[in-house]
Amino acid sequence: MTAPLPIFLVGPTASGKSAVALALAERIGGEIISVDSMQVYRGLDIGTAKPTAEERARVPHHLIDVVDLAEPFDAAKFVELARKVEQDIRARRRVPIFCGGTGLYLKAYLEGLGEAPPANAELREKLEATPLADLLRELEQRDPTTYARIDKQNPRRVIRAVEVIRLTAKPFSEQRAHWRSPSDSRGNEALSSQSAIRSPQSAVDHPDTPAATKVFGLERTPADLHARINGRVDGMFARGLVEETRELLKHGLEQNRTAMQALGYRQVVQHLQGRLALRATIELVKARTRQFAKRQMTWFRRQLSVGWLSVESGDDGQSLVARIARSC
Repeated sequence: MTAPLPIFLVGPTASGKSAVALALAERIGGEIISVDSMQVYRGLDIGTAKPTAEERARVPHHLIDVVDLAEPFDAAKFVELARKVEQDIRARRRVPIFCGGTGLYLKAYLEGLGEAPPANAELREKLEATPLADLLRELEQRDPTTYARIDKQNPRRVIRAVEVIRLTAKPFSEQRAHWRSPSDSRGNEALSSQSAIRSPQSAVDHPDTPAATKVFGLERTPADLHARINGRVDGMFARGLVEETRELLKHGLEQNRTAMQALGYRQVVQHLQGRLALRATIELVKARTRQFAKRQMTWFRRQLSVGWLSVESGDDGQSLVARIARSC
């Protein structure tokens, strides 16, 4: 009996991925593997929209709460842990359902990691003290390819690119995995001819990944997605995001530069430091989340071959679950 193939579910934040993955897992006998760079941290609960205890009781979830704030975590660690989890799930004849919005982790898992060197603590400290504008100028001069593609508002990624260049004296773009464009992917049949699926589904291959891997994406209209983001942010603050952040500061939140990139926490820290009023903080988190969602969609469209499924406002996702289940 062949072990079940994994399913991958992507999309921007607040698109409804988690609800669809949960219902799909219950329908086809699956277990969820979180592809979220922030949900791996214990304590980052409200701001990362972690699944509730009740949801975890309904369906097993993996790669959530795996490290403390003081511990590092990156794409390489994700790939290592996720491969073990997937193998275990498939060995039990269950279906691995990868669900999340951290595209870099997913691409590394499917298409391999680059050969860049590990972080250098001494150099990293020096770069973190360097103005972002200076780092961007250096990156533009030494690696125009990476400069053109990188998120210039993300200090962590800019620092890493410059770090690799200084350590190796080679462009960062030459040391990443030889990732294919979506048009180069091979083999998998189209999901469906239904109009709600806007582009054909293709396989993404890796030596350790089955050739018939299915990658689905949820897509909403900008107005619908923005309304969902605004509602989610209001709900997070109502459930105690400020109090959660205050407690996390006692356990080293500010010292973990990765965790401090999580949407909401950095802005709430500014509020707790007296730099932002609460209402201004809430509105800033909404704006930053909307911007992040837009960048996610751009990234997914450029970097992965995805079968996009349109989700209508008010749709509970059950029709999408049925269609995904039929394609498996």
